[in-house]
Amino acid sequence: MLSTILLTPPAEQQFRALDKPLRKALAKWLQTIKNQPRAPEAKKLQGLDHFYRVRDGDYRILYAIREQDLFVLAIKQRARAEAPRP
Repeated sequence: MLSTILLTPPAEQQFRALDKPLRKALAKWLQTIKNQPRAPEAKKLQGLDHFYRVRDGDYRILYAIREQDLFVLAIKQRARAEAPRP
């Protein structure tokens, strides 16, 4: 279990830009990650030690684990692919 969740300035800005219900849902995910940082839902980023991502709907949370701290690097919305044309 990690002791602290730290948001980088870009991640904090991205988090604050979200609407309140989405912020609540992502805050719940952050608490889950804090309690179990290497959860089965978390994917380790290839070639990068201590870096992970987790997906919640169209959103991705990118984070790193250092000692007892969880550093949230980015909260991004997945780009929607264009619908196939008939």
